[in-house]
Amino acid sequence: MTAPTATAPDRERPEGEDRARGSGAVVDPVDQDLLAGPPGATAALLRSLLAPLRARVAAAALLLLLQQAAVQAGPLLVAYAIDRAVPALRAGDSGPLVAVAAGYLLCSVAGGALQYGFIILSARVNQDVLLELRGRIFRHAQALSVDFHERYTSGRLISRSTTDVESLRELLGDGLQELVTVVLSFVSISLMLLWLDLGLGAVAVGSFVPLCLLIRSYQRRAGRVYAERSTAMAAVIVKFVETLNGIRPVRAFRREAANDADFAVLNARHERTNGDALLEMARYVVGSRLVANTAVAGIVLWGAYRVAEGTLALGVLAAAVLYLRRLYDPIDRLGMFLNSYQSAGASLEKIAGLLAQTPSVPEPAAPGELPPLASEHPGREVVFDAVSFGYRTGGEVLPRFDLVLPAGQTVAVVGSTGAGKSTLAKLLARFYDPSAGRVLLDGTDLRELAVPELRRGVVMVTQEAFLFSGTVAENIAIGRPSATREEIERAARAIGAHEFIAALPDGYDTDVRKRGGRISAGQRQLVAFARALLADPAVLILDEATSSLDVPGERAVQRAMATVLRGRTAVVIAHRLSTVEIADRVLVMEGGRIVEDGPPAELIAGTGRFAHLHRAWRDSLS
Repeated sequence: MTAPTATAPDRERPEGEDRARGSGAVVDPVDQDLLAGPPGATAALLRSLLAPLRARVAAAALLLLLQQAAVQAGPLLVAYAIDRAVPALRAGDSGPLVAVAAGYLLCSVAGGALQYGFIILSARVNQDVLLELRGRIFRHAQALSVDFHERYTSGRLISRSTTDVESLRELLGDGLQELVTVVLSFVSISLMLLWLDLGLGAVAVGSFVPLCLLIRSYQRRAGRVYAERSTAMAAVIVKFVETLNGIRPVRAFRREAANDADFAVLNARHERTNGDALLEMARYVVGSRLVANTAVAGIVLWGAYRVAEGTLALGVLAAAVLYLRRLYDPIDRLGMFLNSYQSAGASLEKIAGLLAQTPSVPEPAAPGELPPLASEHPGREVVFDAVSFGYRTGGEVLPRFDLVLPAGQTVAVVGSTGAGKSTLAKLLARFYDPSAGRVLLDGTDLRELAVPELRRGVVMVTQEAFLFSGTVAENIAIGRPSATREEIERAARAIGAHEFIAALPDGYDTDVRKRGGRISAGQRQLVAFARALLADPAVLILDEATSSLDVPGERAVQRAMATVLRGRTAVVIAHRLSTVEIADRVLVMEGGRIVEDGPPAELIAGTGRFAHLHRAWRDSLS
């Protein structure tokens, strides 16, 4: 047996230290739903969404301002009609009353037209903002590194792009209009009341002090409630998505009742938080109406007394009452805005926190390129130089080691579950960066390569062959989108997939449906192999890639791979020792360390761990 080429310090891992098992990182113990962004991230996100639309936002604001001017002119016309036009009519002059009627009609038509224009323009702004926000979430989620997706569940990502974005839609659609309307109404009506009669105006403005205190109290309590409601809704979606994605094991292990009980708890929590939100809203509405009705009643009584005394014109009182009605009527709508604002604020904070996450495997500032391949030598040399690695939520998984994989060599990596095999493969595919040291491809650090350049050079086929909705040909062509049908079929033939594909109802044009559910697991694996081979990588990583194949299928793939991988650098991770037969070299890993390294025949003839594993495997076949 040859001496291992991998070296590591002799120190042992502390007893009981957490380690990633299989392919997964340790789950972050903190609440995954609370991703904190930097201070001001929410406001900055909203500004960045609205900045390209500032002209349309300004136009919409102007339309709303003019609409409010048209609407608020009505009570003034009523006051003029009562105090001037009606007395003029009694004196035989109908001109002022006709002018008032025409003016009122004109203001009504103008207000309606301006309102229509505002709704159309604000709807376009609303849809453009939501379109951009959903696009950002989708693009950013794809750009984030694998370790993020192993900690942050897909259900929460779905919640961010659906329920949280929908909360923002409600705010932009109706809430902002209500806010601007209330603010404009308050300012214009307060000024108008003060101009009509200083005493009435002062009382009306003073009534807003308890209303402001009520609004502030509602905001403080509702902010906490809506944050809890958003988290509860995300938990419901996560459970729903998790259950449906795992429906087969759910049915196989009769988890329906247990899942139903878990879902009922989450659903009840969501119901409770919804109830808390409605209760806070009810308290606000009752309180605001009490203040408004008391203020209106007091002002009307005082105004009537002054009219009787002759110190206030009847038209002024009528206008004041109309203005007060318009002033306090939006209070309920302001509550709806605050409702939308609190919900959207909590949702936007979580979206901003998601968008503030940065990839742990970043693009290089100045990307380099790999040297050209020799036409007669399609593989590349791989070097692990003083590499160590540990997931950020766990202990060290791979202690420091050095390893050289010569260009064109096929290396099999074996070992027990949790030995670090898949982690080594993920470092080579740059799904993670090492905690220390470098991974080199033909002398170039992987961190210096742009992602497209790296993915052209290194391709990984995992245990779960994921197929996208679409045809078989389209799924194979993902490896090289510019490939012709002839090249796609040639790759399928090389891997032994052509026969079953040709037997499908529409051959290569058969739709595999969601996650490739129309074909078997073994057939999906063959399509994934064809996809990888079509990509023509210099380095091919097979992470338990034959585990879904039956014995005849595995033999067929091995025969094809013996030809296809010749001259190409390949790392084959396998539990089935039959897969090792195609390897030039075997690495045996235990506890994150490479404990054996050599040609398969030499290790089998020895007395080490691989020899023991091989004998046990042979005995299981007899």
